[in-house]
Amino acid sequence: MQQSAVPELAHTHARPIHWVATATAVAGVIALSSLAQPGSATAAQPAPGTEAKSAPAAAAPPSTTGVTFPLDCGPVKAIVVKKATGDLDGDGRPETVAVVHCDAPMGTPPDGVYVLTRGSDNPKPRVVATLVDPKDRRTVTDFALRARTVTATLLGYSTADVPSCCPDLKIPTTWQWNGTAFVRSTAATAHSV
Repeated sequence: MQQSAVPELAHTHARPIHWVATATAVAGVIALSSLAQPGSATAAQPAPGTEAKSAPAAAAPPSTTGVTFPLDCGPVKAIVVKKATGDLDGDGRPETVAVVHCDAPMGTPPDGVYVLTRGSDNPKPRVVATLVDPKDRRTVTDFALRARTVTATLLGYSTADVPSCCPDLKIPTTWQWNGTAFVRSTAATAHSV
């Protein structure tokens, strides 16, 4: 009889002790799982004449869809290129801040930045403030809304002689609601691009 190079492994032959160990392990798992069961569910019907009240749903921010922005685009349409939402005035209802420009086929059209809200009596979104007027010939970059503050970097022009393709000013800007209006803050000096 020739002996194998690999010794016989103990687990290759099932012995009664192996079956007892397996049965004990399975019984232990079943016992522990019965202890970890969730509590029973309870449901109660409201008393007759009373209505169950649910928690108020969080208000959805105003949508930009269908809003007419104060922007004259002639034959092309206005498009929203960036937007952010948050509660700017602390009333518990979110506002939407939108960066909008004309969908021009060439060039870089100036941006407008608008704040949208909706009243509690009228669910239709409406523009309530203009933070950047397109007439100012600014392009908005690094746009965000954090901690009730709108931040953006405005690219602009030092003189009317600077070509529209090549803004030469970079103006970090923030806006905050003071209770009656949005207050704009800019860096002490604009940076050249």
